[in-house]
Amino acid sequence: MNLHERVRVHEVTLLSDSWYVLKKTAFDWRRNDGRWQRMERETYDRGNGATLLPYDLARRTVLLTRQFRYPAFVNGGAGMLIEAAAGLLDDAAPEARIRAEVEEELGYRLGSVQKVFECFMSPGSVTEKLHFFIAPYDASMRLHDGGGLADEGEDIEVLEPTIDEALAMVADGRIADAKTVMLLYHAQLHLFR
Repeated sequence: MNLHERVRVHEVTLLSDSWYVLKKTAFDWRRNDGRWQRMERETYDRGNGATLLPYDLARRTVLLTRQFRYPAFVNGGAGMLIEAAAGLLDDAAPEARIRAEVEEELGYRLGSVQKVFECFMSPGSVTEKLHFFIAPYDASMRLHDGGGLADEGEDIEVLEPTIDEALAMVADGRIADAKTVMLLYHAQLHLFR
């Protein structure tokens, strides 16, 4: 059975269109046993994004950011998250967008980049699909100190830990951002063996 034949949308209500779009949808879902079940779900549409982990195999380092994240702060976290560079696509191709984000946030102009996978990050309520990239970097690629765009509210610190230090930060909870954990484990398995 076609998936579209299993969903009947009845009503979509716009709840917010301030930062991104939050909607409440009432729909029927045709269960595996053939019965229809009425459901309501809220979906937060912030667009799709891209993230990238720059790595230096010779020095065994990676480039990360540290920045304030209000949702993490209000959920009992410290609010200062260590993350891989990332950004929303804003109608750009994933590779083009992540190259621009790396220049803004980290201050590096990268050579070749490699897409490694794409994933939905929180599919129970957020529509975002994230495109994951890796790329080699070295000192010759550095353009400036990074830090992001102040007019977008970015106040980013650039970090350059070794892969072992970064993985230790995952193990002890200092890195608690899913996209970053995923990229660091990918790097451990496929790059820094």
